[in-house]
Order: sequence, then structure tokens, then C-alpha cells
Amino acid sequence: MNSKVSLLPLALTSLLLAACGGGGGGGDAPPTQTMGTLGVSITDAPACGFDAVNVTVNKVRVNTSATASDTDSGWTDITLSPGKKINLLNLTNGTLDALGQTALAAGRYNQVRLVLDPNTGNATANSVVLSGTTTEISLDTPSAVQSGIKMNADFTVEAGQRYDLVMDFDACKSIVTKGNGKYALKPVVKVIPTALNGISGFVAVPLLSDGITVSAQQNGAVVAATVPSATGEFVLPRLPLGNYDVVITSNTHAAYVVGGVPVTSTTAMVPISTTGAPFTLPATSLMGSISGSATLTPASATESALVSAKQAITGGPTVTLRYTNADLSTGAYSIAKLPLAAPQYAAYSATLPLAFSSAGTIPATGMYKVDASATGYTTLSNAAVDLNVANAINVNFNLVP
Repeated sequence: MNSKVSLLPLALTSLLLAACGGGGGGGDAPPTQTMGTLGVSITDAPACGFDAVNVTVNKVRVNTSATASDTDSGWTDITLSPGKKINLLNLTNGTLDALGQTALAAGRYNQVRLVLDPNTGNATANSVVLSGTTTEISLDTPSAVQSGIKMNADFTVEAGQRYDLVMDFDACKSIVTKGNGKYALKPVVKVIPTALNGISGFVAVPLLSDGITVSAQQNGAVVAATVPSATGEFVLPRLPLGNYDVVITSNTHAAYVVGGVPVTSTTAMVPISTTGAPFTLPATSLMGSISGSATLTPASATESALVSAKQAITGGPTVTLRYTNADLSTGAYSIAKLPLAAPQYAAYSATLPLAFSSAGTIPATGMYKVDASATGYTTLSNAAVDLNVANAINVNFNLVP
């Protein structure tokens, strides 16, 4: 079997698609191969405030048409019977969970759908476990779980070759509160490359209990995020080629930012720290919080605002430190653990260890830009939220189309 992996644009939480030969022929002529094999896996970015985020997958569907509805013809399915329940938080640092495979006709495909088991009543096919607890809380699931969570894609399966593709499920952005202790699933999934390239490094092991999160960003948008393993290692995998700002946050330290890390290979990792010289995050910080409401007009039954707290580093990039979904019913949000101390910044260098220094922020240290965005609505910003005196409250947004 030949093997081929293509770089795809971002679009869904994680799938691994594969293709191998089939065919037929006549007489003594070699058989003509017309089939491949489709295999599927899933991965995840870290979740905010949960010890588990469970989804139960019962089917993966692919179609050559980007506009095909769930009842149209042309679908090829990978069916899991019974459905497979997966804790997405076990799939950080590039880990994949295989979902199966099926024969697939050679051709170009433009749509993938991930179908989940629906929750009814207090069922926990899809559920969350709050940090520090053990009880599964049922997730309200939208109609998309019956018809399938739609992801646009553009890949070609060639006869006699294997095709691999990953779907990345962002648990943090996919869970929203609904008030009264209820939670809903707002699936955020993207199609990403299969090849294990990206950015890697190490954080000192004693810091692992301090809520460390590592993200790769472009222009303040989080492209990938993870948490370090028990050895302190972190991997931000399967990144499209380009330059990234790596942001490290914790519960008690200033943010650490590595600017302009170049990802130029589809098969190699770019190290930014080593096991012998891990990031130690020596600058502790007082922490503040920002809260308020981010409502949508007209209101949506399925869409909520994503609220992000950002800082613009003097002479460096603008980065997101923390983000959260607003409550689906009320629009209320709260972002905590925002450092008042200046971020520590280092421009990328292939020579390690990197040398960090305290960096100013615009308009001033301890001040944040807060963005609120939602699909189909115009993004709003508050450019100067000051945490130096007290926590910020009533930082409100009303998003309109």
C-alpha cells in the first residue's frame, strides 16, 4: 500500500482518514484500482474548568459535495456500533483515538460529518465532569448531533493509496453554560493535517500543579492549545506552515510569550525549550478578573459569544491570555486568573535556552483588551480594561449581525 498525507485547511475536533487499494480488470491486464480505505481518529485541545468532556461518536460520514444535506445521496459512512464514548481531555499533546475505517471510492471529497449519540433526559452519552468532582453532568446536544456536525474539507483519495486526515475537537470552546447548573454542547471542530509537525518544549515539573496551559497563536487567535504531560513536555501538533506566538499561562505567574516561532516543515517539531532547561516561570503575579455579559441580538438558541482577554506586547505581538464562552441563556461570563504583572517575552531563537525579559503592554501593564465574538455577529472590543486597582465588572457587550 502506498501512503500519502496532504495538508488541509483548518475546519473541525480530530479525524484520521486513510485509503488503500481495490479494483478490478479483465483478461491478463493488470487490475484497475478504483477504491481506497478511509480510517478515522479524533484529538482535542484542553478544556476550561473540567476534568472530563465526554462525547459518544456513532458515525463519521464523507461526501464529495460540500453542500450535500444529511439526506442526500453520495455519503460513505464509518459506523461505530455501539457508539464510542471518548473523554476528549485524554487526547492532548497530539494523542489520537482511532474511530475505524471503510473502503472509499477514489475521488475528491469536500465534506465530513461527525455524528454523535444524542442525549435524552439525564443520559450521559455526552457529558462533562467539573474540576474536582466525579459526577457526570449531561450535555444538552443540538440537532446537529443527529444530522452530523458539518466540517468543510478538500482532499483527494487516489486509487491504491492511503489518505490520512485528523479532526480536532476543541472542548474548551465547545462547552457553554445554560444557567441552573446545565451545560450545552456547541461543537467547535476543525480539520487539521495528520503529519506530526509543530512546536514542542518542556515546563518545569514542579509547576504542573499550577494550571499550566500552552497555546500557539496567530494575531491573537488561538490555533492550538494543550497542557503539559506528567514529565512537563508539551506538544502543539499538526500546525499549518507559518509563524506562531506561543503563550504559557498559569494560575499564579505572569504570562510567558515566545514570539514568532517558525513552523516550516510538515514533519518536524520546533523545540523552544528542553528537558534539561525547561521553562521555570520565575515571575509570580497578583491576579485579577473580568466579568460582565455578552448578549446576542437577535438571541440565538445555539450560539453564544466567545469572550477573550488579550494583551498587546510592546514591540511584540497581541496575544490571548484566557477566553471563555458566555452563558447561552443569560450572556454572563467571567474570566479569572489574569496576571497584573507584565508578561515575560522572548523572540524566537534556534539557540536555547531562550532569554526572557519583562515586557510592557499597550496601553499599560495590568490592562487588557477584551473581545466578544460569535458566528454571524459583528465582533466587539473594549480596548482598555484596567485591573490595577480592582477586578473589572460590568464589561458588557451586545453583539448584532
